[in-house]
Amino acid sequence: MSAAHVGVLALQGDTREHLAALREAGAEASTVRRLRELESVDALVIPGGESTTMSHLLRELELLEPLRARLAEGMPAYGSCAGMILLASEILDAGAGGREATPLKAIDMTVRRNAFGRQIDSFEGDIEFEGLDGPVHAVFIRAPWVERVGPGVEVLAEAAGHPVAVRQGRMLATSFHPEVTGDRRVHAMFVDSLRAR
Repeated sequence: MSAAHVGVLALQGDTREHLAALREAGAEASTVRRLRELESVDALVIPGGESTTMSHLLRELELLEPLRARLAEGMPAYGSCAGMILLASEILDAGAGGREATPLKAIDMTVRRNAFGRQIDSFEGDIEFEGLDGPVHAVFIRAPWVERVGPGVEVLAEAAGHPVAVRQGRMLATSFHPEVTGDRRVHAMFVDSLRAR
């Protein structure tokens, strides 16, 4: 079986780091900025960044509705930090003044933006992660947390009493940034789920 072709939404954030992590996990990986690139991938990673800016750029590039449609049709996706926010069905503190974060409604969850605080409140630490051997070193940067999960959502990790990693079907989301640590297990979990299709 050929390697899954995973796109990384390249509007903001750690695009290069996600591409490297996906390739190390055995996937073919490329950037996605245009509709034809979105249409050519089997799955998508939505990296961190600023969720209101990313929503604005998705609209400007006419990718928002095509991306929503692909996700609704079952295209697998993994979102880290802002990517988790965008994959949610509901976003708390979504922004204002025409610069709101727009939920893609791919995972049945309610996410609070910047839940752990501002940039100066960023932190890192080891957390237990369901399905992985040993803890994950998690880097939280202006990170969200999950306030509600639907019945089909599996909580994979928690911090400060809130879910920070979840999975629903072939959708995966973390509020932290595994791409910056050199630990490829979260990306490998996602790529392995594509092979299992």
